[in-house]
Amino acid sequence: MTEHCCDTMTSQVNWHCDQHGDPFACPDALIRFSARFQEYGLLIHDGGTSSHGIDFCPWCGQRLPESQRDRWFDEMESRGIDPWEDEIPAEFQDGSWLAAPHHE
Repeated sequence: MTEHCCDTMTSQVNWHCDQHGDPFACPDALIRFSARFQEYGLLIHDGGTSSHGIDFCPWCGQRLPESQRDRWFDEMESRGIDPWEDEIPAEFQDGSWLAAPHHE
């Protein structure tokens, strides 16, 4: 489980609405967190599933962790996995791959 910078960020990342099953449909859902890439984003409520990446917490101002998106794709490539065509191993579907030793 990822620790977030402050209690407000934690509550926003874990937001659950009883009226909307999809956070993109809920006007009260503000933050999207990708554990896989360690990325935070502000939800864009335009009927789609877009978000705008952020580098600092809107509530406490702390710098957020650097995105691991490039590292994730590098890791897929080093293992010979095409993420667009091949099955993604379970440990790479969330943030647990970050705890594994890094392969160069």
